[in-house]
Amino acid sequence: MSLIRRACARFTPQVHVFAKRSFSSLKLPGERLSDVAASALIHGVHVFHCPDELGIVAKLSECIASRGGNILNADIFVPEKKNVFYSRSEFVFDPAKWTREQMDEDFLNLGKTFNAMKSVVRVPNLDPKYKIAIFASKQDHCLVDLLHGWQDNKLPVDITAVISNHDRAPNTHVIRFLERHGIPYYYMDTTKEGKGEGDILNLVKDTDFLVLARYMQVLSGNFLRSYQRDIINIHHGLLPSFKGGNPSKQAFDAGVKLIGATSHFVTKELDEGPIIEQMVERVSHRDNLRSFVQKSENLEKQCLAKAIKSYCELRVLPYEKNKTVVF
Repeated sequence: MSLIRRACARFTPQVHVFAKRSFSSLKLPGERLSDVAASALIHGVHVFHCPDELGIVAKLSECIASRGGNILNADIFVPEKKNVFYSRSEFVFDPAKWTREQMDEDFLNLGKTFNAMKSVVRVPNLDPKYKIAIFASKQDHCLVDLLHGWQDNKLPVDITAVISNHDRAPNTHVIRFLERHGIPYYYMDTTKEGKGEGDILNLVKDTDFLVLARYMQVLSGNFLRSYQRDIINIHHGLLPSFKGGNPSKQAFDAGVKLIGATSHFVTKELDEGPIIEQMVERVSHRDNLRSFVQKSENLEKQCLAKAIKSYCELRVLPYEKNKTVVF
C-alpha cells in the first residue's frame, strides 16, 4: 500500500512516497586484438572538444591503443574557418589492462595536452546510469512514454522523481505505475509566490540533468543559476505562429501542412536554448483534429526520447553561442 504524505507548510510539496571504424587505433607491439577474449572486452565512449591543431587524432588513437584498446568508430567535426575540433570515439578495451581510474587519468592528461574545453569518457557497463528527475504538467503523453522507455531499458537513466504542478489522483495510471516501481511523485503548488523553487532544488540536488516533459511552467533564471546542470525541454513545432491556448486547434484551423517538435536545452531565454533534436511530419486535409493532435503528440514523444538518448550517449556538444554538434 502506498504511503501518501501531505505537508501543510508553505512551499512544501505534496509527495507520494512508494515502496521500493572510421579509423583503427594502433596495436601494442606483438599483440593482436584477437589475443583478448571477445567476452572480456567492453565498450567505452570518449568525446573531445578543443582548439584545432595538428596531431589530435594521432594522439587520441595512441592514447587508446597504448592501453590495448581499439577504436571501432570515430566521428570528427572541424568547422570551416573555425579553430575548433570536435570528436566522438567508440572503442573496446580490456578492463583488466585498462582500469576505469587509469582511463580517466589518461583522457584528463590528453585534455591538458590540447587545452580541451571538454574531454569526457563514459563506460556504460561500468558507470552509474544518469540520474534524472522528470517535470510534467497535466498532459502526460511525454511523461508516460519516458516511463515506459525506462521500464523497457530503452533509456540509460535512473528516474529519481516525477515533479508536477498537477495533483494527480492516487488511482491514475501514472501514479499506479510510479507506485509499482518505487518512484516518488511530488506535487508542487506553483500558484504560490516563488513557485516553491527552493523545495524543487532540494529534490533535484543529486540529479545529473532534468527533463521537462511538457512542463507548462517557466523555470526562473535564479533556478537555472542555482541548479547549474543541463535541462532538456520539449515543445511542439507550432511556435511562434500559434501561441497561447490550444495551439493545435489554431494550427489545424489554419490548415498547416507540416507539424513538428523541438527538443532543446533550457536557458533563461524562453524556448530559445540550443537545439538537440527536431522532427517533422506532414498532415493533410484528411486529418481531423484528433488525428492532427495525435500526430503532434507522437512527434513530441519521439523527439524528446531521442534527445535524451543522444545526450546520455555523449553525442551532444556545445557549438558556438547557441548551437550544438550532435554526432
